Amino acid sequence: MRVGQVIGLRPECFAKYKALHADAWPEVNRMILECNIRNYSIYHYDGLLFAYFEYVGDDFEADMAKMAADPKTQEWWGECMPCQRPVAEAKDGEWWADIEELYHLD
Repeated sequence: MRVGQVIGLRPECFAKYKALHADAWPEVNRMILECNIRNYSIYHYDGLLFAYFEYVGDDFEADMAKMAADPKTQEWWGECMPCQRPVAEAKDGEWWADIEELYHLD
């Protein structure tokens, strides 16, 4: 399963967010892999963050719940989330907004 998502980045937080991801915590990276996420990238463009990843597991909801319950991941999110702002088009309760894939070529 391929996933694309978008969220806003507060301009005053750009340097902090970039530094965090230049030296991502090993425990967080390990949890991402344990939760069956591969080929994960985050891009920045004009105040927006675009994330792409591939999910290779069998139970996306369970793996995302496992990640959300991890104390180190929660600590990481505590650093990152104040830098972000959901886009206006995000659904109620949605932080990163899922975006539609229009084209893919292997």
